[in-house]
Amino acid sequence: MARYPFLSDDWMTAARGVYEAHRGEAPAMPVEVKANLNIVETPLGVDALRAHLDTSEGEIEIDLGHLERADVTLTMGYETAKALIVTQDQQAVMQAFMGGRIKIEGDMAKLMLLANAGMSGGPETAAVAQKIAAQLQDITE
Repeated sequence: MARYPFLSDDWMTAARGVYEAHRGEAPAMPVEVKANLNIVETPLGVDALRAHLDTSEGEIEIDLGHLERADVTLTMGYETAKALIVTQDQQAVMQAFMGGRIKIEGDMAKLMLLANAGMSGGPETAAVAQKIAAQLQDITE
């Protein structure tokens, strides 16, 4: 299987395929959150990459570009974003947050609800999340 740099155009195309392959497998997200992501310190030749996370359709959608009306904006380094999205390493993300390496602007309560929903989604949700994470790891350099 081909492997691509995280968030590169080729990686995004492959990741969209991974997410699409698992649509409808997990129960709907109980929290609607629209979050813009500013990913800094990228090795992709850009100072900052703009992306978003949206659960308003019941499933997590992650894609490039900012949403017009986001509830919250997170700014984080490339490696932290990779830990959040690809490896789903909650400990690394929490350490980055506690260390001030994640800047949050906007409705932090919605973000906390989303984090709680992800952790308490039950075994079916966890199994789908693990499959997605494994496939994202397979496509990531």
